[in-house]
Amino acid sequence: MPQISNPSENTDTSSQFRTIIIGILAATGGLMSGLDIGVISGALDFVSDAFHASTFAQEWIVSAMMAGAAVGAVLAGWLAKITGRKWALVMGGVIFIIGSLGCALAWSVASMIWGRAMMGLAIGIAAFTSPLYLSEIASENTRGAMISTYQLMITVGIFMAFISDTLLSYHAQWRWMFGMIAIPGVLFVVGVLFLPYSPRWLMMQGRREEALAVLKDLRPTAHEAHAEIRAIDEQLKQRQGGFGLLWENANFRRSILLGVMLQAMQQFAGINVVMYYAPKIFAMAGFVGTAQMWCTAMIGFVNVLATLAAIGLVDRWGRKPILYCGFSIMTVSMAALAVLNHVGMESDGAKILCVFLIMIFIVAHAMSAGPLMWVLCSEIQPIKGRDLGITLSTLTNWISNMIVGASFLSLLGWLGGAKTFGLIALLNGLFLVLTKVFVPETKGISLEVIEQNLMAGKKLREIGR
Repeated sequence: MPQISNPSENTDTSSQFRTIIIGILAATGGLMSGLDIGVISGALDFVSDAFHASTFAQEWIVSAMMAGAAVGAVLAGWLAKITGRKWALVMGGVIFIIGSLGCALAWSVASMIWGRAMMGLAIGIAAFTSPLYLSEIASENTRGAMISTYQLMITVGIFMAFISDTLLSYHAQWRWMFGMIAIPGVLFVVGVLFLPYSPRWLMMQGRREEALAVLKDLRPTAHEAHAEIRAIDEQLKQRQGGFGLLWENANFRRSILLGVMLQAMQQFAGINVVMYYAPKIFAMAGFVGTAQMWCTAMIGFVNVLATLAAIGLVDRWGRKPILYCGFSIMTVSMAALAVLNHVGMESDGAKILCVFLIMIFIVAHAMSAGPLMWVLCSEIQPIKGRDLGITLSTLTNWISNMIVGASFLSLLGWLGGAKTFGLIALLNGLFLVLTKVFVPETKGISLEVIEQNLMAGKKLREIGR
């Protein structure tokens, strides 16, 4: 199979260009996740009408994807280790195509849930493997931006699905909403076939010369490639790995718990409440018909722009300053939305303010917790336990996502809009504190140095120093 390759000595520009192209191809795994998140937002009401689905059934049509993704995240660690990061992505893409076509052909609530679970299985594999692969091909100076590209692709997928849903909603073509997203899945599979193997995975398989050849293509000089090979060699001399490292090494357990906390923070911040149920939230504000869908599409567009901004800032400002800013704005915007729900949204001004507050929330999340949790979780795990560590943090992401998706409509009915959005505001305030106390700044620090600091027992917030 042909792969992207070039001579061993490169100019800075040529090596960076190749790395960017490879990174974009790998990051399109996030496109599948975004398409699935976005498509259900527009299709849910039509599916509900077609199958006479109850509120409980609607929640599980949404949440079946996350249940499948949780299983996929567990399988992905094994697949990525045995078959390699590249072939794990290929398998994820094939499963995604099967699941999307299954949803398009669904004949009942049960069959729809099955198709959504298959799509989730694919997304769980991609959510584990894409950031892992990106962290292993990027240099320390570009790693944040490279991994953030995965989140960018999620936002692009959401926006594409929102636009497609909006246009197809005029004729209630919900089957086409699901069928259309199989096309990007096919393109993803084809693109991944041209990716090189991860150099770190090749080293773990004892394929040193192949790993060196890949790094020579991706680094400006052969000297840098050889230096990185030596650093990986030093990491691999550790005998422990996986569950053995988990049981025997308290420092690895600390990195596991940090990864779990980061992914739970990303989901309980409330982003997918908006993404899954945006039309219903806008209906609460008084928007009806296709106006709901166009407001939702506008959210998707803002999400893309804000994530683009995050990619430009993550390796300049650093991880923690951006997280501080994001959680602060999300706290304020959700608190204001809670107040607005309490006083009522009958006037046109109140409706416009509702849309504005949701937009501000989306921007804050897309620039901070959205991409940066994937970045940090791929950086903080030691190489011998990286597959297990990222498996557990990604599993946490999807379980948290499932809890949010399966409970929001019921919570909204029980507490009402004001208290529900107030609860989200309180959670974001808590996450601001947790960022201060536990999250490290890893900007410009190599994975090897982060691991050395972790294993030396430094406080978690100091392992990036």
